[in-house]
Amino acid sequence: MNLNIYETRRYGTIVFLVISVVVVALFLYYSSRLVADLSAQERARMQIWADATRELSTLGTSGDDGEPSMGNVDFLLSIIEENRTIPVLLTDDRGNIIMHRNFDLPEPVDSMMPFFLSEANELFLQNKLADLRHTTNVIHIVITPTLNQHLYYEDSKLLKSLSLYPYIQVVILIVFVAIVYYAVSSTKRAEQNKVWVGLSKETAHQLGTPISSLMAWMEILSELGVDRDTVAEMNKDVRRLSTIASRFSKIGSKPQMEPVDLNEAVERSASYMSTRISTRISIKFIPAGEPLPVMMSEPLAEWVMENLMKNAVDAMEAEGNITIVTQRDKDIAIVEVTDTGKGMSRKNFKTIFNPGFTTKKRGWGLGLTLAKRIIEEYHHGRIYVKNSEPGVGTTFRIEFPIDR
Repeated sequence: MNLNIYETRRYGTIVFLVISVVVVALFLYYSSRLVADLSAQERARMQIWADATRELSTLGTSGDDGEPSMGNVDFLLSIIEENRTIPVLLTDDRGNIIMHRNFDLPEPVDSMMPFFLSEANELFLQNKLADLRHTTNVIHIVITPTLNQHLYYEDSKLLKSLSLYPYIQVVILIVFVAIVYYAVSSTKRAEQNKVWVGLSKETAHQLGTPISSLMAWMEILSELGVDRDTVAEMNKDVRRLSTIASRFSKIGSKPQMEPVDLNEAVERSASYMSTRISTRISIKFIPAGEPLPVMMSEPLAEWVMENLMKNAVDAMEAEGNITIVTQRDKDIAIVEVTDTGKGMSRKNFKTIFNPGFTTKKRGWGLGLTLAKRIIEEYHHGRIYVKNSEPGVGTTFRIEFPIDR
């Protein structure tokens, strides 16, 4: 059931991402259509502007007196004057700038000499012209068969803003979703931590009374003449229960860190487990050829090692081999626990550390979650699945920083 929960969550995430991509794509498509329509409207306005310019250049006379029609002139000039948003450059065949409008020039234009351009303004307009020649925003105006003018124009500020607006919205949406996701995740993680800490401390509290009682009974058994070896082994288990209760009581509080040789700590855990598992399962420990000094809360670290070995025993179904290797890689002390169990698929390498995830028929799926917290939050190390193959086995790797 737990496996199905995480499978459903994974597929749900994929579906959500696909829907999000589709929605964003539709939004961008609709926005691009709006931009294309506005661009077409601006080009139509520029075509009217070009036609008005051509008409002014070729305006004939009306009436017998040969005077131009002032009504036509005023109408054509009004068309040109109405363009206050689209930057335009009008040039001749030789590239000389005849007219410019709506550009933010670097220097103000003298109102008494509007057609005179300063050196800075001239250079600015020439650079604009060079850029516009590489675009399709140009309309060629045929004045006479031997005389042409060329109208270059930029997109208006509105069109430029509208072109960027969809992408700005997408970025804002992503940032907003990321902030909300982080806030919800942090709140959920904090709530989970409170539950785990409360559960751990309550477990330690409940174990305290029966453990104390068992310790008293062990003394009575010794006085009654029960076999010493039997009592010694039972004492080991009672002390182990006491250690387990101590571990649970430390969850949620800062544990005491002490310098420990990782080789010795791992060997103690392997030795304890080897006498409490099936004889058909062998535990082989291969220590590093040098001491591995690390700062460690040994009771918590041993609990992690024992948890990995118990999981390995469950994965092998009472028969197989567990190999534990310690080694050093620069400033990192490494422990690798390899079993010959049923293994797992790669998609579960990270999911297996999620709370509630388990491939067992029984279990709460909290062991590896707590192990990850102990190693990464308390010891500032790492724990992860190094490799695994269904039907072959699994290797877990733990990394501790070397204590200098």
